[in-house]
Amino acid sequence: MKLFLKAERCNTDKCGIVRRSYPPGQHGQARIKHSEYSLQLREKQKIRRVYGVLERQFRGYFDRAARMKGVTGDNLLQILERRLDNVVQRMGFAGSKKEARQIVRHGHMLVNGKKVNIPSYLLKSGDVVELREKSRGIAHIQQTLASVEKRGFPSWLEVDKTQFRGKVLSLPARDESILPTVKEQLVVELYSK
Repeated sequence: MKLFLKAERCNTDKCGIVRRSYPPGQHGQARIKHSEYSLQLREKQKIRRVYGVLERQFRGYFDRAARMKGVTGDNLLQILERRLDNVVQRMGFAGSKKEARQIVRHGHMLVNGKKVNIPSYLLKSGDVVELREKSRGIAHIQQTLASVEKRGFPSWLEVDKTQFRGKVLSLPARDESILPTVKEQLVVELYSK
């Protein structure tokens, strides 16, 4: 499955999954019967990879989502969507999660006027995220912003490209997640054992 980890490359014919959608090696094209545990683990690993979260941190997010009111799987995806590195990428300041993480770590982003260099910072409704004044001249960020028109922005974010800022209008809904085909219920079942 295409996880869009390589930014623009995943939208071209050079994407690895387009060229070869099976594992490498002599037995790569063999049919494999997956167990229930295998399917649950694959879903969890898929979500972890897309959002760039390590195992321990992901477990903490799951525990937090389980304590919240509502559906645990939806809460988990909502928490992951609200991470600062994810929001920076969704606003178009970076092409991939790794780029967004680096932009945040290097101190290029302001949240409500204060410098934040923690990629896992959770944003709330009403937070304003903007690029620092000194960082607005970075050519790579400007190129990425120019190419973001194709992708579009989620409805829970408001982006002003001329001011290099965006605002979190509301909490993200389940259908606005990056992975529309993910089965978060399998992750809940995995951790419920």
